[in-house]
Amino acid sequence: MSTAVSPLAPKKYPKMPAIEGVRIATAEAGIKYKGRTDVLAMVFDEGTAAAGVFTRSKCPSAPVDFCRQNLSGGKARILVVNSGNANAFTGKKGRETTSMTGEAASKAAGCTPNEVFLASTGVIGEPLDAGKFSHLLSGMVKDARPDQWTEAAKAIMTTDTYPKVITATVKLGDADVTINGIAKGAGMIAPDMATMLSFVATDAPISAEVLQDMLSRGTAKTFNAVTVDSDTSTSDTLMLFATGAAAKRGAPEITDPKDARLGAFRRALNKMLKTLAIQVVRDGEGARKQIEVTVTGAKSARSAKRIALSIANSPLVKTAVAGEDANWGRVVMAVGKAGEPADRDLLSIWFGDNRLAHNGERDTNYSEQATSDYMKRDSIVIRADIGIGRGKATVWTCDLTKEYVAINGDYRS
Repeated sequence: MSTAVSPLAPKKYPKMPAIEGVRIATAEAGIKYKGRTDVLAMVFDEGTAAAGVFTRSKCPSAPVDFCRQNLSGGKARILVVNSGNANAFTGKKGRETTSMTGEAASKAAGCTPNEVFLASTGVIGEPLDAGKFSHLLSGMVKDARPDQWTEAAKAIMTTDTYPKVITATVKLGDADVTINGIAKGAGMIAPDMATMLSFVATDAPISAEVLQDMLSRGTAKTFNAVTVDSDTSTSDTLMLFATGAAAKRGAPEITDPKDARLGAFRRALNKMLKTLAIQVVRDGEGARKQIEVTVTGAKSARSAKRIALSIANSPLVKTAVAGEDANWGRVVMAVGKAGEPADRDLLSIWFGDNRLAHNGERDTNYSEQATSDYMKRDSIVIRADIGIGRGKATVWTCDLTKEYVAINGDYRS
């Protein structure tokens, strides 16, 4: 299996600042990987508010069930994440593991079990032995430090080739508040989140209800608009934590999602979620090219998104991009099979600025040479105008290469 860093990896990573009220520790438990960290503990000061969005898979993992149950309390003191095993489809054993980990974590952090959140990522269907890491938690809580964000991102990687981190500082009232985010994900990535874990924390004093509102709205055009392979994982978890520490510096407490003072924070959060989501796509297993698919002129925005996903998930479209072949006929096929209203004779298709098809046939000015040159880029934009309405949507994906097959052919071995 290739361990080379994706050619689409960021050229440089942001320096991640501390978030007041959050401390982080990582450890090597040897769950699946040797010689690297695979457990993360994020410890929060008392009074930290929590929100989360989870997979819509009908076969959710045990940690997803555990988090959903605790989210109603809206408070967090510790988050524990392991990589190498998803603890999904593990039945009664899976539930025993989460409750044992929850107990150990609450003891380590000195809180109640309903202030604990858990996430696991990796192989599905193999029991996870909590004994491998639950004994490490009290030491991790003691050793946790505020400056470990990039380390945290590394500890939750599975087939990722690089850690995904982002930070922003914005005004809330007259005070500066900081938001940090990390994510992991490289395959089994499809809307409704993916084997995708992402954790975002801020020192802003924002209530759990408001965090939940922002997160639920923020995912539609970000994490739920990316796909690597159309497969929705059992384990998707996106959580947002707010310690409230910035209140001491004069940041106003926000308890209403409609509060106008949230404007800059909401914009920054949405931008971060989008950046993290695109970083996940750019690390798609075996990916060599990022693909942005925009559909315009559809009957509705929802219809546009379905057509865009039909194009983005088409193995034939993705392999054509991998082979740098401007095979626009495959885009026509993907529009046609989406099951959404479309009219063959009104359809137009672009690769970049090159219009290939117009009004249902090949564009008279189409230049094979110009389009072939365009296909050599590592970032490709495909646009389809359906020509029947005003609905539009954009989704992101990556190409489908031989490496994707290699990585997923021997994932468990």
